[in-house]
Amino acid sequence: MTRRRDPQRGSVTIELAVLAPSLLLVASFAMLVGRLSLANAALDAATYSGARTASLARDAPTAQSRAESSIHATIEAQDLHCLNLLVDVDTTQFARDVGEPASVTVTVECRIDLSAGAMPGMPTSRWITATYSSPLDLFRSRAG
Repeated sequence: MTRRRDPQRGSVTIELAVLAPSLLLVASFAMLVGRLSLANAALDAATYSGARTASLARDAPTAQSRAESSIHATIEAQDLHCLNLLVDVDTTQFARDVGEPASVTVTVECRIDLSAGAMPGMPTSRWITATYSSPLDLFRSRAG
């Protein structure tokens, strides 16, 4: 009695060998998108915090230092690890007269590391940027 060989034998192994790299690529891409999303949210929170803190100061130098310390504290609290961090606090509108609308604008740029879990051909780092403006009180004294 001769046995017939099943033509379907081993097809699951071949399918898995074909699909595994694709599934790994999709999972790696999902991790990359998730990390970028969390980093953007953390940077937005830090920028908002810095602008709000700077807008409460009475003079430009104090606003600058308070914004920077607030940004660094928020980034640390959010557990965002920047390879490079650039902070720009625009306090030029502190020189405007009381009663004139004015605001302080904060721009933060952070280069984040994406190398953990990256597949070949994917970026290993990326710059993300956030900008926020917070109005100064119209009738509060301020010094440029």
